[in-house]
Amino acid sequence: MSDGHPIGAVAERVGLDSDTLRDYERRGILPCPARDGTGRRRYTDSDIHLIEVLLHLKETGMPLADIADFTRYAAADPDGVPERLRILREHRLRIRAKRRELDDALVLVDRKISDYMRRPPAAP
Repeated sequence: MSDGHPIGAVAERVGLDSDTLRDYERRGILPCPARDGTGRRRYTDSDIHLIEVLLHLKETGMPLADIADFTRYAAADPDGVPERLRILREHRLRIRAKRRELDDALVLVDRKISDYMRRPPAAP
């Protein structure tokens, strides 16, 4: 669509409802899109791509405050990366720590499964 995508289509594509997109825009978590002559939001393909990236960051546990900072830095200087790189590196450390915790939990669950599988079945 040459004049951009309406909020309903974008919401459906990214798996959110329109009210959530509006709320995230108000809170600075997502950038505000351009508007048409009647004031309706019109999202470009680049807007949608950024929303998808930000939602993936959210899915990996990045705090909404960090996502808002990421958005603000991207809007202030689309070509500048130092601040965004710092946010991503810090988040990577959190993801790796969480992954170690999950790996430890998986070892425990596997151990319990093995333990229960070795036990004789209960008598009827």
